Amino acid sequence: MRIHVVSDVHGRAEALRHAGDGADALVCLGDLILFVDYSDHGRGIFADLFGAENADHFIALRTAKRFDEARDFSRRMWSSLDGDAWPHIEKAVRRQYAELFDAMPTPAYLTYGNVDVPRMWGDFVRPGHTVLDGEVADIGGVRFGFVGGGLRTVYRTPNEVDDEEFAAKVAAVGAVDVLCCHIPPAVPELLYDTVARRFERGSEAVLEAIRATSPRYVLFGHVHQPLARRMRIGRTECINVGHFRASGKPYVLNI
Repeated sequence: MRIHVVSDVHGRAEALRHAGDGADALVCLGDLILFVDYSDHGRGIFADLFGAENADHFIALRTAKRFDEARDFSRRMWSSLDGDAWPHIEKAVRRQYAELFDAMPTPAYLTYGNVDVPRMWGDFVRPGHTVLDGEVADIGGVRFGFVGGGLRTVYRTPNEVDDEEFAAKVAAVGAVDVLCCHIPPAVPELLYDTVARRFERGSEAVLEAIRATSPRYVLFGHVHQPLARRMRIGRTECINVGHFRASGKPYVLNI
């Protein structure tokens, strides 16, 4: 069985349309939305609303870890719009989701990323799309578990949850052949982004599940340019399936 896996799509609809070509199924590990693009500051919701120059400044503040200043600057930008900020954000997010779910191949098994807005997905999923979070699916006789979202960070992305809530989803999945998460297990080499020069947050609960249940594979994304793309923990292969926005190519899992 051939499974194609993508993560961190971030608006790459044209490549997503072909991500399932030649596969029995597609697995998508979330982060469909592009809010800001750290490699092309003129792309994404923030730049669409406020222009590339303001996006440059916002990204520079966040990259320098000047988070309070970045939040203050963001508030000033949002207050410059007519009315509340959320209707503007929702309109832009819905526009991206409409394009992305139209391009999403079938069959596809999906979970959420930390920048996704889960409550909106129901308006866009099509027949052949199965959304799972803290749940299990049988794909060709292989047991896949799915855990979506991210953990709390200073970035305050839309779909961050408390450690306890995330751990409960991992526990609900239990023992599986393939564990699919948006974020990695809490292993430093898997968490360090060599371009952003920072550690992202990983899950201790996922690491504990690997040690307790030994799945054949743990697949994840979230860290766009990881120090280590894969690592073996016991009998488990832990694999960063890649930053799909940058590569446009799915990871191929033959199982």
